[in-house]
Amino acid sequence: MKASLTHLERKKALWGCVFVAPAIILILLVAVYPLVQTVKLSFYEYSLLAVQDQKFIGLKNYDTLVHDTRFWNSLLNTCLFSLASVFCELVLGLILALIMNLPFRYIGVVRAAALVPWAIPSVVSATMWLWLYNDQWGFINIFLEKIGVISQFHAWLSNTDSALGAVIISDVWKTTPFMALLILAGLQMIPKDMYESASVDGASRFRQFMAVTLPMIKPTILVAVLFRTLDSFRVFDLIYVMTMGGPGNATEVTSLYAYKTLFKNLDFGYGSTIAVSILIVIALISSVYIWTLSEKEGRT
Repeated sequence: MKASLTHLERKKALWGCVFVAPAIILILLVAVYPLVQTVKLSFYEYSLLAVQDQKFIGLKNYDTLVHDTRFWNSLLNTCLFSLASVFCELVLGLILALIMNLPFRYIGVVRAAALVPWAIPSVVSATMWLWLYNDQWGFINIFLEKIGVISQFHAWLSNTDSALGAVIISDVWKTTPFMALLILAGLQMIPKDMYESASVDGASRFRQFMAVTLPMIKPTILVAVLFRTLDSFRVFDLIYVMTMGGPGNATEVTSLYAYKTLFKNLDFGYGSTIAVSILIVIALISSVYIWTLSEKEGRT
């Protein structure tokens, strides 16, 4: 009987591998292979403008990267974009999630309406904000002038002092609902009797929020922040449509710099090096978050 069960288990495992194999092969083709090729190209001098001059140069591309001021400026822009957008999305997303968690009539309509910005494709959203920021007939200029905040129309996306902030606002508007949705899932997992017990003990609503709600949704917040940080760090489409990295390089992020190097300058060697640098930074960020989550689970 034991031998037959073992044979049955082996048969199930074999068929499991057969069914999973196509997915694994697809992942290897569309993810792993391009990644390996990108890492490989980063050690080569490889430009489509001079294919015949392709040669292995070791770490020369990485040495160039370290001394590339444009790369460091793009990395700084990426960090500023990620920190500002994720922080604002966390605060606003938490507020929005608390509102969507309230038990009142038509809450389903409120939740559906709140998710509309996130459902809009990034390119469409970027184009919409491009029109809103227009320095001739954009609604934002018209509105701010009407309420007396500005005396004349401002070129928000053409000014180095305001371009990055304007793009961040656009990203916050679009992605805050995603953050709110993840936090809402965490809020709905909190047992109601915990609030009842806190209420019996005389805790105010604010005290309940600080002592019950926040500690219970910390893991959810960490996961939400991880997802948004990784996503914002490789932002491309929003900035590509709105500013193309301008004015100058004021809004140029690392992924956009890699794109320009790869597909405009046709320098696949150095462009791959920039792409690998993005991968390394994202891996480091992921490691920090995973370690934080592991430490929290270990303490509990």
